[in-house]
Amino acid sequence: MLCVAAALAGWIDAVVGGGGLLQLPALLIALPHLPPAWALGTNKAAAVVGTSAAAVTYARKTPLDLRLAARLGLVAALASLGGAFFAAGVDSAVLRPLIIVLLLAVAAFVVLRPHFGHASGGPATRGRVLSAFAVAGVGIGFYDGLLGPGTGTFLVIALVALLNMDMVSASATTKVVNVCTNVGALAVFTWQGTVLWGLAPVMALCNMAGAFVGAHMALKRGSGFVRGVLLVTVVALVGKLAHDQWWAS
Repeated sequence: MLCVAAALAGWIDAVVGGGGLLQLPALLIALPHLPPAWALGTNKAAAVVGTSAAAVTYARKTPLDLRLAARLGLVAALASLGGAFFAAGVDSAVLRPLIIVLLLAVAAFVVLRPHFGHASGGPATRGRVLSAFAVAGVGIGFYDGLLGPGTGTFLVIALVALLNMDMVSASATTKVVNVCTNVGALAVFTWQGTVLWGLAPVMALCNMAGAFVGAHMALKRGSGFVRGVLLVTVVALVGKLAHDQWWAS
């Protein structure tokens, strides 16, 4: 079950982000007595391999501003460390309703703007680039360390909206940023000793296989396909957060 979940999570993450929505709950279901910190660490160990594979695939097949992606990734990684520092003192039950509202607004925006993600706005201005660093780098990076679910999805939307990227280019850039944040988080979990190294490599291989397929499908089918997966992922993420907020025991 965990291998199948890891492969599907890699596919989702490569297309539009949000693979942790599937992989992390799968770990908690399959290993109900596993402490959350160990589930988080094992999830990151598997995800970082798939994300790296997707990033390499995108870089080889589509034009990608690696300099911009690397700079965003560095900023996001540092911001993620800051978010992780404050995570222990924040009640996630307070944040979840805000995130749900934001995701619903995003879904409505994407549905009402059928051309969103087709890169029709021309080159991004310097002000938009700086805004992307503030929102995608600092803001979403901090959120990734603080809470986490849907980080890749938020990054795709921010890059499309602020930098006039198409969905495929935004997904490619997001993968590079995610590699940076995942490596930073995995370093912390490894230092804390909360990774199941007997299980993580197997899940990592499955996650990488799913990511490889997902990246190729996104490149082949284009922005319309990514846009559809984005909407499905947003709806699933809203359902997961709502369940955790109001129905989870």
